[in-house]
Amino acid sequence: MQKLYIKPTNTTPEVNFLTVQNILLLRGVSSPEDVRAMYYPVIEWIVDFVNEILEGKDKIYTSNNPLKFKADLIYLNSSSAKFLYDIFVELKKLIQRGIPVIVEWYYDEEDIDLKEGGMDIALLAGMDFTFIPKKTDS
Repeated sequence: MQKLYIKPTNTTPEVNFLTVQNILLLRGVSSPEDVRAMYYPVIEWIVDFVNEILEGKDKIYTSNNPLKFKADLIYLNSSSAKFLYDIFVELKKLIQRGIPVIVEWYYDEEDIDLKEGGMDIALLAGMDFTFIPKKTDS
C-alpha cells in the first residue's frame, strides 16, 4: 500500500501514513473549513488499507510489530472528531480479526478538553487508547 501524505495548513493536520514503518500519524490543528474535503480521501485510504490487510495483501502485524495510529493534535473541532471516529471504526475491524492496533493520543497536559475528546472517541469506537500528556513549555 502506498503511503499517504497530506501537508498541514493552519487549519488542517499533517497526515503521514507510513505503512513501511507501521505508523499512521495525524498531527497539528484539525478545524478545516471543508471537513469532508479534508477527511474523505483519508477515510478512503484507510478503508482500502484495512481491506488489503484483511485480505492478506499487506504485511502481517504482530504484538511485536503492531500498527500504530498516533494522534498528536493541538486542536480538534467537533466535525473533525466525527471523521476521526469513522477512521477508528475502520481500524477496529483489524482488532476484531486479531490484528494489533495501538492508538496513541497525545495532548497538551493542560488541555483536558482534548484528552476528554479522545476519551469520548475511544469510548464510542469501543477501542483502547493510550493517552500521552505532552509537557507545556514554560
